[in-house]
Amino acid sequence: MSALLTLDSASFCTPDGKPLVEGLTLAFGHERTGLVGRNGSGKTTLLNIMAGVAEPLSGGILRSGKIGVLDQAWTDSSISVAAGLGVAHDLNRLERLARGEGSAQDAADADWTLEARVHAALRDCGLDAAMLTRRIDTLSGGERTRLAIARATLTEPDLLLMDEPTNNLDAEGRALIGALIARWRGGIVVASHDRMLLEEVDRIVTISPIGAETFGGGWSAYIAARDAALALAAAELERADQEVRSVGRAVQQQRERKARRDKAGRAWRAKGIDDKMFLDAEKGRAERSASRDHHLADRLLKDVAAERDAARRRVEVLTPISMVLPPSHLPADRRLVAFDGVMLNRDRRAIFGPLSFEVRGPERVALVGRNGAGKTSVIDLIRGVLLPSAGTVWTVESGIALLDQHVGLLERTENIIANYRRLHPHDSEQEARAALARFGFRNRTVEQSVATLSGGERLRAGLACTMSGANTPQLLLLDEPTNHLDADAIEALEAALQSYDGAIILASHDTAFLNAVKVTRNVRL
Repeated sequence: MSALLTLDSASFCTPDGKPLVEGLTLAFGHERTGLVGRNGSGKTTLLNIMAGVAEPLSGGILRSGKIGVLDQAWTDSSISVAAGLGVAHDLNRLERLARGEGSAQDAADADWTLEARVHAALRDCGLDAAMLTRRIDTLSGGERTRLAIARATLTEPDLLLMDEPTNNLDAEGRALIGALIARWRGGIVVASHDRMLLEEVDRIVTISPIGAETFGGGWSAYIAARDAALALAAAELERADQEVRSVGRAVQQQRERKARRDKAGRAWRAKGIDDKMFLDAEKGRAERSASRDHHLADRLLKDVAAERDAARRRVEVLTPISMVLPPSHLPADRRLVAFDGVMLNRDRRAIFGPLSFEVRGPERVALVGRNGAGKTSVIDLIRGVLLPSAGTVWTVESGIALLDQHVGLLERTENIIANYRRLHPHDSEQEARAALARFGFRNRTVEQSVATLSGGERLRAGLACTMSGANTPQLLLLDEPTNHLDADAIEALEAALQSYDGAIILASHDTAFLNAVKVTRNVRL
């Protein structure tokens, strides 16, 4: 089957000029392609180039089909649903013609199939044609997701591009995106960290500083291939290290032999051999031979060192990042939180309640509910920044820490170590650096500005600042922590939380994440 879009030796960079990928050659057809890579690797930039809203620095792009984009943002939510679909003007024209009020130009410009196609697009997404006159800001979150899907499908693109389509969506919204991908008859390219979504694609393309690689199958197949590639790369690095050591020994032995020959030549002179012409000729030949051997040795050392460095870069790209959370020493029966008949109202509207639950010891409790059900409000009640409308909230006096999706405790204008020192003023510079090193920030990386960090780096910095210091928190509050993380960062967070001995209360729609951190029970709102 022919390609719908082909990239030919395309190179692109960030808006501020940082190189991302060079010489990318890749074709997209009617298959479903998952696009993955660490935050900042260039996934969004690549999608923008494919959509035609950006151009590559070099190379070419050939579009053989119609390209569409699933855009879930609305620049003006006060407009009607019809306007949001981009069909209000054309539908008005058809209405004028139906009433006998249309002009000759209206008749010439009319798309007589439009109304049927609009109704079908809405119907396929579970929406009613009667809502065309409603304002978008009156729609629920699920209805807005359905409308975005209808808008994308109405144009009938051959290749549909999606950039993190399930971010900020509840279970209903995620199911809608999954259903769209399952029934789509054209090609799809979806950049996502949603592993359940990626399980349904036909292939996965990874973007990294060393280029792009393609893996057949969904997420599980990709993980198996990635782990095998990591093992192979580690073996190649070990072989390259051995080669560098072997060549280094051979070069050293060669230099030692030369030194012995030079010493023998000096001894020959010392014995009184006075044939100057012969000695000068021998000296010149030895110097030329030494120079040639020296250049050959240097070149060989540089070649094997370059191979080792390339192998090390590949291992670094393939190796998941890691974080180590310090122990909290939480007693198994310590009470941390208690809600008793808690109700919360806002603008005379009930958000939830009455809600009663208790958290003791190292439990892992998930707050479950649709968007707007009040999950973040429960976390705010625990933190004491919100008061209940009725009922009582009791929390332990200290040892509670919050990590939200925006890592709001970090000042974006400061660097990492300055944030740490601000939050832990009693720690020395050396203690701050040691704490940050446990989360992968070493040497000069601690001086990076928070504003320049990727989502995964910002999360690591936030965890370092939250979980370090004299007293490790015994209760960790997590509010949609995976929303802005790449898949590698999510895996690292999961591994860190799996080994954490404290309690966790978290709000997340990421089912794979909830399963990985081993949630013990749900509190449903």
